[in-house]
Amino acid sequence: MQIDTTPLAPGLYFVSTPIGAARDITLRALDVLASADILAAEDTRTLKHLMQIHGVALGDRRVVAYHEHSGPAQRDKLVAEIAAGRSVAYASEAGTPLVADPGFQLARAAIAAGLPVIAAPGPSAVLTALTVSGLPSDRFLFAGFPPPAKGARAGFLRDLSTLTATVILYESPKRVQRLLTELAEIFGPDRAAVVCRELTKRFEEVCRGTLAELAAEFDDRTVKGEIVVLIDRAPEAVADAATLDDALREALSRLRVKDAAAEVAEQLGLPRRQVYQRALELGRAE
Repeated sequence: MQIDTTPLAPGLYFVSTPIGAARDITLRALDVLASADILAAEDTRTLKHLMQIHGVALGDRRVVAYHEHSGPAQRDKLVAEIAAGRSVAYASEAGTPLVADPGFQLARAAIAAGLPVIAAPGPSAVLTALTVSGLPSDRFLFAGFPPPAKGARAGFLRDLSTLTATVILYESPKRVQRLLTELAEIFGPDRAAVVCRELTKRFEEVCRGTLAELAAEFDDRTVKGEIVVLIDRAPEAVADAATLDDALREALSRLRVKDAAAEVAEQLGLPRRQVYQRALELGRAE
């Protein structure tokens, strides 16, 4: 394997790093790490170790820390370096930068300054978990970490419970059983879900079942490692006859039969022909 050390054009380069297996890094990511003028990292020790594993020489280049506690001053210094014509590579501790990662503000600052922002895509716990989950992947929402406070947490989960998309959450291993119990109460015990632990690592584990089954499985269990929880989309609501009639009566009070039927059919997700026939029946009866 030959690493390309051709100098990079000035800009901010986001480098995705392995979430477990070191060999998951891309060749382009190694090229960027080998060529950037300045290296910024959520965890500098992790980045240096990764570069050592893959034989990427650091030389006399600077490695600076940029993490959740870094303030505007550090961010402004990096943006100033790019504005001065240098290339800056930012690497997350694991996975894709900006996904549950402090690089977001750095990206916004560079964009606001009119500077190039480039991604070297690669590993992502979100997409890895979605791939192995078996849950629908055509529509999904990554919602990050649930709030730890009880009230905010309950509201956060309720807002997600009716989404017709697979919901993906990160959670601390210390709170995963609590989360599964709360999800079973709010989303319903029979909703399908998956818990992924230590993805791509030696002790990778994927547990599938209903929320009730998973809550029981993780009860009184000591859990370690990175956790991703995925919940199946909410089932489509099916309007009953009473709901249909109520909606039609309200619509018929202000619209013609055809228009009322069209509005209610779209509102309730029902076939237009079926709703139109029922609207005619209600009109004759009343």
